[in-house]
Amino acid sequence: MSTDEKHPPPHISYWELQQFLHYADVLIVGSGIVGLSTAIHHKKLNPKSKVTVVERGILPSGASTKNAGFACFGSVSEILADLKHSTEDEVFSLVAKRVEGLRSLRNLLGDSAIGYNACGGYEIFRQEDAELFEKCLGILPEFNNRLKDDLNLDTTYSLVNDKIKLLGFEGVDHLLLNKYEGSVDTGKMMDAMLKMAAALGIRILNGMAVSSWTENNDWVDVNFDNGLTIKTGKVHFATNGFAKQLMPELDVQPARAQVLVTSEIPKLSVRGTFHLNEGFYYFRNVGNRILLGGGRNLDFRGEETTDLTTTDLIQNRLEQFLAEIILPKTAFSIEHRWAGVMGVGEKKKAIVKQLSDRVSCSVRLGGMGVAIGTLIGKEAAEMLS
Repeated sequence: MSTDEKHPPPHISYWELQQFLHYADVLIVGSGIVGLSTAIHHKKLNPKSKVTVVERGILPSGASTKNAGFACFGSVSEILADLKHSTEDEVFSLVAKRVEGLRSLRNLLGDSAIGYNACGGYEIFRQEDAELFEKCLGILPEFNNRLKDDLNLDTTYSLVNDKIKLLGFEGVDHLLLNKYEGSVDTGKMMDAMLKMAAALGIRILNGMAVSSWTENNDWVDVNFDNGLTIKTGKVHFATNGFAKQLMPELDVQPARAQVLVTSEIPKLSVRGTFHLNEGFYYFRNVGNRILLGGGRNLDFRGEETTDLTTTDLIQNRLEQFLAEIILPKTAFSIEHRWAGVMGVGEKKKAIVKQLSDRVSCSVRLGGMGVAIGTLIGKEAAEMLS
């Protein structure tokens, strides 16, 4: 038996090798919002390009199929918090990018396909948030004027305390509304994106975890944990929270986000999307269920992980919020709990860059994948072309 050449593992046939694994003009690592958007936009710009997307899991492994489905671009307290670390122009430039990104997502896939609901986004303030609320209320006219000037959005934020009683909340003193926000069905959104990619002839391979790659003058050999190798003209990493595993030099840290969803609650009065505590907690109705997530601020260090498990510390706090604030007079049970992994860093701005002649990346979405993922994908596709 000849041993002169490296052969594919024996569980791969000649046919599989030739049809699925032989060569890709562009190989995109990660089948989340950014990875698929990059593939879709690149294929539209280059119809003859052979594009393959590889994914380590049976579904996108980070946050794209695990997020809460918020079509949001910034609560007042979150913008105030960002202004502590960035200039006003930087912060509102990112807000504008989120608004544009949500429009891009809706235009790409269609509102029906993603289950878009223009339900509004609310920010909750309790008694212990009194000082923060006064700051937010005081800055409201300035923020509204800025969004009017920048994006032609008329009176984005308003005080709607009259809705507190109707929603059935306990211990909530004030409620601010962003009337331009909404929600999406995360499952429908990703299903629609996968179908669009397939319709364009984009190959998607699951169970393909990258272990290493070797760049040559004319191609890149990308190696996988399962023993396979794919030769490609260019490779693009859209791995977000998992980026550090392959590109340790980048300023990207994993940030786990834990979520729970209740069983159906008859006559549920909560409708819309809600934030509190500078966006560290968030909840919404999914039909007659409540989906609630957050609590990363309880243990920042512990949540810097790619481990997709939940913890008692955070899950207990989420249940406490349910019982004390959201559903104070309603019996509920938890139907399911899960976790996703975001990519965060010193700055909220996403990293879209060329790493070498044939290797590039788009990572560090900062928990804004739904809002800016399609725009980042378009930017990455233009870089690849």
